[in-house]
Amino acid sequence: MSNSLEVKDLRASIGELEILKGVELEIPFGEVHALMGPNGSGKSTLSHVLMGKDDYTSSGSVLLDGTEILGLPVDERARLGLFEAFQYPVEIPGVSLDDLVGELAEAANNGSFAAKTEHAVAELGMERFLDRPINQGLSGGEKKRSEMFQLALADPKVAILDEIDSGLDVDAVREVAGLVEASRSDSLGVLVITHYSRILNYMKPDRIHVMVDGRIVRSGGSEIAQELEATGYEALRAELGLVPDRDPLLDLP
Repeated sequence: MSNSLEVKDLRASIGELEILKGVELEIPFGEVHALMGPNGSGKSTLSHVLMGKDDYTSSGSVLLDGTEILGLPVDERARLGLFEAFQYPVEIPGVSLDDLVGELAEAANNGSFAAKTEHAVAELGMERFLDRPINQGLSGGEKKRSEMFQLALADPKVAILDEIDSGLDVDAVREVAGLVEASRSDSLGVLVITHYSRILNYMKPDRIHVMVDGRIVRSGGSEIAQELEATGYEALRAELGLVPDRDPLLDLP
């Protein structure tokens, strides 16, 4: 359907190893959803497959605002409005953040981009980072702030934030959560992928999903995060009758 990211029976494999086993998910524009799950459950694989990383063989359907994007190259998905912030943002020597802003301005090709950039620079305190190589020499929190700055300028329809709290201290987690909340817009859907519930203490996702063994096994409100904090993932696995968790990538030759 339009005005959402809709995932239907999404399956993905590396070679003979199936990692995603029929994911069903819908993220309406205007909502922030969180995806939780133990290590090896397929969370990051989901973000990679949605964005078009070519390591995987995939099937099913992924509709972005009513347009099928499964099978499209990464750049085309980005042009249609899909954005990914990485768990470990890469350093890009020789390319400044200001260079990237220039590329985004050219792609946007509208008169309001300069004003939007000025506002985002001031709001996120990015002045001292603009002339520096992207992510080079930045702390974990600064890298995540740079990702949120890029999100603000890219103005996508759906943003996938993969483990955006990874490696951050408590203060940085609080800051990043605040930036996610500040990004809320009726025209933007957000999927926050996380292993821990701590970032959810500082934000209010509209819906929480739990992924186990390549499937979303539970969806609901904040009570899900509270339950997982109290009992852990193994209690949920036992409830579902699943064997103890194992990272499927460990089985690769």
